Amino acid sequence: MIEDASITPAKLSQPLTQATAQATTSGTSKDFTGIPSWVRRITVTFNGVSTNGTSPPVIRIGTSGGVQATGYTCVNSVVVTSCVTLNDTTGFLIGVNTTNWGAGVVASGQLVLTLLDAASGVWSCNGMLGASGAIYMTSGSKTLSGVLDRVRFTTVNGTDAFDAGSINILYE
Repeated sequence: MIEDASITPAKLSQPLTQATAQATTSGTSKDFTGIPSWVRRITVTFNGVSTNGTSPPVIRIGTSGGVQATGYTCVNSVVVTSCVTLNDTTGFLIGVNTTNWGAGVVASGQLVLTLLDAASGVWSCNGMLGASGAIYMTSGSKTLSGVLDRVRFTTVNGTDAFDAGSINILYE
């Protein structure tokens, strides 16, 4: 049995909390802010999300200083009839590039963000979404210099708009 002296009953009693779902039927980004400092895992859930363009959706995280758009170590793949893989540093990407994401692609699934180590601020991400006959997978990490308190859902170019679906987070 592995024991961790830093885990106390008070830390184990934090509730599983669901934020308010946000419609992804308009706008270019959706933010979840005010995430408590005790959070160690965030599940981002997507239901029927679509955009009006070819820029792939991306999850970005941040601190009270703002959302960060650089410094990610992310590998993502899309599987249709073959597998296409891409490394990315701008966020936790959903969809590899403009060849496999476009208007009319409708995605559902989840990504899970997990704090690896509070002292180092390293967050890992992994997840999978199904979309219009394809499977989108992403995995990676991001180091924050402070406490994570926000999650942003946007597109890589930041200008393509959402036109269908909803998104929510569940944190613990």
